[in-house]
Amino acid sequence: MWATCALAVVLSLGCNTVATQPLDIATTSSVQNSGLLDALLPAYREQSHVGVRVHAAGSGRALQMMSEGLVQLVISHAPEAEARALEAHHDWVRRELAQNQFVIVGPPSDPAGVRMAADAADAFRRIARSNVPFVSRGDLSGTHEREEALWKAAGVRPPVERVIVSGRGMALALRHADEVRGYTLSDEATYRQFEAGLEVQLLYHGDARLVNTYAVLHPSGDAAASAFANWLVGDAGRERIGGFTIGGKPMFTVPHSPH
Repeated sequence: MWATCALAVVLSLGCNTVATQPLDIATTSSVQNSGLLDALLPAYREQSHVGVRVHAAGSGRALQMMSEGLVQLVISHAPEAEARALEAHHDWVRRELAQNQFVIVGPPSDPAGVRMAADAADAFRRIARSNVPFVSRGDLSGTHEREEALWKAAGVRPPVERVIVSGRGMALALRHADEVRGYTLSDEATYRQFEAGLEVQLLYHGDARLVNTYAVLHPSGDAAASAFANWLVGDAGRERIGGFTIGGKPMFTVPHSPH
């Protein structure tokens, strides 16, 4: 993870001298893999003269890092884990940042018939009853949290021997699914960012159970974290998030008003 973090630091700070102490944040790997951070951090640095050091991790680990004082702010997409964290840390603030959607991807031949599913739970039910591998994040990330909710809604799971635990970010999970000709759950932005190099295709999307909400969390008393969060949910951040596209298609929607 730290090699990834080091690369992210270089991307976020660039070659310019930043006068203020850098802000340490942890963000779900999908925000980094999608390319969204590249649209946000240089603009924030230019306006605030504050660099941002990024530690990419699953949402669960990111929240744990903030609890341990390793980072000052988290961008997460794991509502259940966020709720537990807020219960444990009454001084933390959570604000909704953006939404996109999860998508179910798999081999073009679609042996489980996911394209014909009635809803997302039915899609997972079909995968469970097929003979095709499922690649799980398995890392307490927001994507993994949603996987678990969908298996519960489906009422059935694939046998353990057909589940491949990736455990190291969304981009790697997509590559694993490609290699084994299996299915996986991905946020749409990361899938679109890597789509050209993959054989797996988007097979199912659009169910309300697949709405993917990102939030920014930070301790209320941290002035630097509060400033960055305010920028993200304010006009400047919202404009860049809402205007972020892949292949000409907007990847995120933002709330109508900051909160």
